[in-house]
Amino acid sequence: MQQQAPGSSTPHRLTTADEVEGIIGRPAPVIMLKQISALDEGCRTVLAHCPIAAVGHRDTDGTSRTTFIGGTPGFVRVHSPTRISFALPGGGDPHGPVSFFFLLPGVGEILRVNGSVAGRKGTTVTVDIEEAYVHCAQAVLRSRLWQPPAPAGPAAQTPGDGPLGAPGVADFLAAAPFLALSTWDPAGGSDTSPRGDRQAVARILDGHTLVVPDRRGNKRADTLHNLLRDDRLSFAALVPGRSGVLQVRGRGAITDDPALLETMALRGTPPQLALLIDVEHAEVSGNDALVRSRLWIPGAHLGTGPAPDMMAMAGEHLAAGSAESGGGPPAFLLRAVGAIPGMPRLLRLVVNRVYRSGLRKEGYEDLGPGGGGRPGAGGRRRGLLRRRPSGNGNGNDNVGSGDDDGVGGDAVGVGKPLREVRVTEVRRETPSAVTLVLEDAGENPGPFDFRPGQFFTLVADIDGRPVRRAYSASSVPGSSRLEVTVKHVEGGRFSTHVHRSLRAGDRLAVRGPSGSFHAGPRPPDEIVLVAAGSGVTPMMSMIRTRLAAAPAPREGRAGTAGRPDGGRIALLCSSRSADEVIFADELDRLARDHPGRLSVTHVLTRRDGRLDADGVRRWVTALSPARDAHYYVCGPGPLMDVVRDVLPGLGVPDELVHHERYTSGADTGTEVTVPWEMTVEEAGRPVGTVVVEPGRTLLDAGLAAGLPMPYSCTVGNCGDCMVRLRGGEVTQNEPDCLTPRQRADGYVLTCVNSPLSKVTLDIEDP
Repeated sequence: MQQQAPGSSTPHRLTTADEVEGIIGRPAPVIMLKQISALDEGCRTVLAHCPIAAVGHRDTDGTSRTTFIGGTPGFVRVHSPTRISFALPGGGDPHGPVSFFFLLPGVGEILRVNGSVAGRKGTTVTVDIEEAYVHCAQAVLRSRLWQPPAPAGPAAQTPGDGPLGAPGVADFLAAAPFLALSTWDPAGGSDTSPRGDRQAVARILDGHTLVVPDRRGNKRADTLHNLLRDDRLSFAALVPGRSGVLQVRGRGAITDDPALLETMALRGTPPQLALLIDVEHAEVSGNDALVRSRLWIPGAHLGTGPAPDMMAMAGEHLAAGSAESGGGPPAFLLRAVGAIPGMPRLLRLVVNRVYRSGLRKEGYEDLGPGGGGRPGAGGRRRGLLRRRPSGNGNGNDNVGSGDDDGVGGDAVGVGKPLREVRVTEVRRETPSAVTLVLEDAGENPGPFDFRPGQFFTLVADIDGRPVRRAYSASSVPGSSRLEVTVKHVEGGRFSTHVHRSLRAGDRLAVRGPSGSFHAGPRPPDEIVLVAAGSGVTPMMSMIRTRLAAAPAPREGRAGTAGRPDGGRIALLCSSRSADEVIFADELDRLARDHPGRLSVTHVLTRRDGRLDADGVRRWVTALSPARDAHYYVCGPGPLMDVVRDVLPGLGVPDELVHHERYTSGADTGTEVTVPWEMTVEEAGRPVGTVVVEPGRTLLDAGLAAGLPMPYSCTVGNCGDCMVRLRGGEVTQNEPDCLTPRQRADGYVLTCVNSPLSKVTLDIEDP
């Protein structure tokens, strides 16, 4: 609710360090000994497991910015104990001091790192490390950051005009218990510290002003000392379960006004101080790092083994600081005590009790399970992956020759996890097409299993943001290498990146396989293939796989068993010109080597004109395929329509025709700028409610919140994410493989659509 300082229109402000320290006290010397000047082994291990961090920096023009970065464990590259680099998406031009804190899901303590920008290349920022230390778990515990999200309080009524009246800001603040607050000092230092409170950590006073309680801590008080000398600040706030952040910047002051502090009291205990923030900018936006890291999935919380105990690491830092300074407890004694069997566990129990005691004195109750080390870590909650046929069950839409300009974060699920791959070769096929040869980059590399004709979703970081794109495999299943062929599309972000920037040794991620455009576990005896342009890529996988196997006896037709033409393949391939025929040399060679099994007919549209119904009819008639032959058609819409009009007239039943349509990438023309609530049901039973942030899809938000959303390809191709829209309105973006009947029945694809109002979805398998 709105907070006002009773009886005081201008709260008293503190302006000197003596005033501040007179209230909070001075930090104990041992506190300052816990910082180290380089990343030790423990810090590097934390960074290897950390999927997300808060970062604060200033641009060259002095604009303060705070955001969350990352998305996957190990997103920070450690070059040396004093140098790291990371991708910084979005706007801004970082310059000078920069500060971080690194979060481990389910863990209370935080690793703080401060340094300065050493350079930037594209979206990659390099930072020289100046100090690192472990921060206590109080902010995480106060906010219940890793606990199930609590219901939001009522949003404040924002009086008058001001940035806090922007869409979604008041609602976000009412639900946000945690934020990262960045401040700077004139000497070139920076500090980004966590702030947490029960429910709303920052409260609205008016359209321009926020108040943030400053409850008791370790008395280091870097934020307060910085604000006395430079009042510019910025922060990024989180709401557990949401995939967006609220970014705020403005100017801060420190107050001890009793009336104002009393409005933030817990069980009669007010905070010792508060920050008054004169807000200059406030905006709610989607955050790729939150989408990809899925922080609030219990299965994502670290167990007791993967990462070092943060309190034990703090002890190591204290020992190192004591040895370097000559002050504090003897380093050898600290290390000897830490080496006693069972001591780290005992220390954890003691520290957890200290945390609880301190927080209760501040007025907190119901601290929840788990202590500072791993508050609220629980069992794994499995996602749900459901396989569904798309369209009429024998085809699907693919975007293999278009391009995906959607830059939404890629949400990693249980059913179809992302797989890191290394580019081993970029092979030129035509002036406008290249083949990427990929191999598994994991610790235990395995083969790429799929059915010939299926596609994979590729994910690349482009300008610091993940871009997803679906491409059909052109290689043989079961190999240690996967081949996909990418045709350049003018203005296409992914294909332009592949053609201009991707090199051998670079890394991508893949998800899949997906799609129902394949021959099935028992392929038909004879197949007829019609392709245009890059539509030949899934056909090439079928051809290579079929010819690599011995011809199968032909069953069901007298006198054909063992004939050399068993397993016959006929390909009609339409291309713009001879130099644009993808796989031209290999197709010619295979046709020569297998004259009884493969025939290839080329149509060059610049020479022969566009492939029309008469041309298709003449070719199929001359081919005289068997009555049980299956037909596979892949290409742009006009070709699909021509072939599907011709085949019924030749007596080919619909169930023998399989199609895959190539379209452009996801339509980003509908701009959604307001957060909307999404309720998910299954067969009418509530499953959960989440807020879909601006720029996010329904699927992004559902997966980030741990809801059991069905999905597979994530780019609108396969139809597995189809759900029924029970209420509200969503965008109608492309590609969309649903049939007109499915759309009329109220079904939508969650992976490409965003809400235009409050929506209710039913995920029951139709």
